[in-house]
Amino acid sequence: MMPKFLISSLLTTCLILYMVQAVQMVAVNGIGHSPLQKIDCGKECGRRCQLSSRPNLCHRACGTCCKRCNCVPPGTAGNQDVCPCYAKMTTHGGRKKCP
Repeated sequence: MMPKFLISSLLTTCLILYMVQAVQMVAVNGIGHSPLQKIDCGKECGRRCQLSSRPNLCHRACGTCCKRCNCVPPGTAGNQDVCPCYAKMTTHGGRKKCP
């Protein structure tokens, strides 16, 4: 009786931990990129900053945000709801950091 209970408790705990990890990955990245599957920040920021009036500043800020969040929103502006981490990042002055 005791070994069956112990095994079922262990399996239940493992399942719960797996589900919590999956939810956290989606919550952090917004779209569920695996932390092991890094995106090409140079390429994604080049796309994001292609219409910027200050491309060097845009690339630098985008690169920092991309490395931290492993996500860059689609398009050249807006759409930050796709990457909550990217959207929430601010400068020391409280302004949005990510283009």
